[in-house]
Amino acid sequence: MKRALVTLTVSESKRLIARSVVSLPEIQKAREKGYIIVAGGTTNGYVVEELIGEKIAKEKYTAGIICGGRACITPEETRIAPVVLKDGKMVTEDWTEAVNRFGRDDVFIKGASAIDFDGVAGVLMASPAGGTIGKALPIVSARGSHLIIPVGLEKLIPSVPEAANLMGIDVLEQGIGKKVGLMCVDYGELITEIEALEILAGVDVIPAAAGGVGGTEGGQTLILIGDDEELEDALEIVKGIKGEPPLLDNKTACPCSSPCMQPLEG
Repeated sequence: MKRALVTLTVSESKRLIARSVVSLPEIQKAREKGYIIVAGGTTNGYVVEELIGEKIAKEKYTAGIICGGRACITPEETRIAPVVLKDGKMVTEDWTEAVNRFGRDDVFIKGASAIDFDGVAGVLMASPAGGTIGKALPIVSARGSHLIIPVGLEKLIPSVPEAANLMGIDVLEQGIGKKVGLMCVDYGELITEIEALEILAGVDVIPAAAGGVGGTEGGQTLILIGDDEELEDALEIVKGIKGEPPLLDNKTACPCSSPCMQPLEG
């Protein structure tokens, strides 16, 4: 086996992960017959583009967002509603109605705010009712439907349960930005850069370094392990996503009507 070294920016990682998600067998099966719901989220915006073959304003494909050094929300009037596909075609059905029709072969795609060393995902919740994950997870897990969680290694933390047990909208007394809770999700399939390159090229992936400057903040440096053909395929895939532009900022202007800890002025 031979080795190669690559570095991905955050946006390049999102594109890579999205391309691997749409190649999954369960996605392909649901595109033939079944539902696919793509919840809001920055990485999921890339998934939508790969599914429908069209560009969208990905910065608008979210509700909660961390930007400008704080947890915040995106303006409601600019948000793109979650995409629902039935038998591979976009439909106007509201996702909250579509998920109630789910069966074993249907797919719900939801990003994460954190992942930990045990493979537990964490989803921040600014809604007191639990937001999207609070509505979807009970149905998806009860019925044994597919939950796909595309999430970059930039979001790796030591322990999601430890953090979740210290958070909550009603227990955070001070801070900067939105008060939020954190839901632990250990159901479903996580797709990080590691799984993405394994899916697309068959290589083993070992993280080697993280972070950088000049646009590589949050970036991932990865060791790729495989035979000549696998490494060639992996490097071609990485070259094909190089130069993916960074996402734009799309937070609600401060101050807003939603309760916030120490909002900015203007």
